[in-house]
Amino acid sequence: MFGQPIFKFDLLGFEVKADASWLLLAMLITWSLTRGVFPALAPDLAPSLYWWMGVAGAIGLFMSIVFHELSHSLIARREGIKIKGITLFIFGGVAEMESEPPSAGAEFRMAIAGPIASAFLSLVFYAVFRFSELAQWPNSFQAVVHYLSWINGILAVFNMVPAFPLDGGRAFRAALWAWKGDLRQATKKAANLGAFFAVFLMILGVVSLFSGNIIGGLWWLLIGLFLKNAAGASYLQVMTKRYIEGEPVSHFMTTTPVSVTPDITIKELVEDYIYHHHHEFFPVVESDHLIGCVSTRDVKAVPRPEWERRIVREIMASPTNENTIDSNTDTLAALKLMNTTGKSRLMVAEGNRLVGIMTLKDLLKFLTLKMELE
Repeated sequence: MFGQPIFKFDLLGFEVKADASWLLLAMLITWSLTRGVFPALAPDLAPSLYWWMGVAGAIGLFMSIVFHELSHSLIARREGIKIKGITLFIFGGVAEMESEPPSAGAEFRMAIAGPIASAFLSLVFYAVFRFSELAQWPNSFQAVVHYLSWINGILAVFNMVPAFPLDGGRAFRAALWAWKGDLRQATKKAANLGAFFAVFLMILGVVSLFSGNIIGGLWWLLIGLFLKNAAGASYLQVMTKRYIEGEPVSHFMTTTPVSVTPDITIKELVEDYIYHHHHEFFPVVESDHLIGCVSTRDVKAVPRPEWERRIVREIMASPTNENTIDSNTDTLAALKLMNTTGKSRLMVAEGNRLVGIMTLKDLLKFLTLKMELE
């Protein structure tokens, strides 16, 4: 989902990292605070001071989002849910779970932890703001803490909208799950509500655009698109787990894969196999033993004039835990391996004998058919 982080650090045992898109969010927030929010809250200050206030407000918001996601993560850890880390990106932050919550109660507690944390911060910053007014501290300080109180309140309220995958949507799903005992139906209803809310935000964005609020309109449109895609992806994730978890890859693999021998030339590989079968990846088999694999990426690393004299054995990759699995491997585990390594094909072997190929394309085709028929 995310690219290489621009920075990362450890916080209470969780890796916190920032996606490159978060830089855009940080710049937009700093600019909007400097040019609009703080001049309205504290007029007639020096322009340079507004920029420092904007930076302080953006840092405060960054810390608030981390606190919000950390609250989710701490409750998740207490409930036995593994968290890969906390990622900051253009739409805020997310605590990335490695698995779904084990029960409705666990999901509910984890879901409401974030909004409660944001509401708590809102009250704390409001108390500091009121004290700073009484103590007559600088207007610049008052404006920053006033903003942080307001924005944390907004975060708490917005996240509790019962639209999946927002926190409120997760709490709503947990309530339905506890009531009906059916995670699939609960996810479907929560995701549908999330999609409806996303469409509402997109309509709000269009109205804002026609009203002249270009930045605000684009922002609502982007958030709506993100939520709509996220709601659909969350439902697909639950369905995927339901359909394939516990099933061995032998049920989904291609049992007659096209393989190549290690002593053919790269030119023969390209002309007789890649162009003929339209595959990007081939197992390499010698005397019925799986000895490696070769892909178009390996071919492209070799200058074309050398294709006629160099052979597959020279460029192939050896079988490893990243490209080869056992036929009894859980299909969900294989899918997670594909997601982790970025590989869309895995060789399936029994000992050193090739028995099949597991492809992401075939698995997605099965899932699509299954969901259409349910």
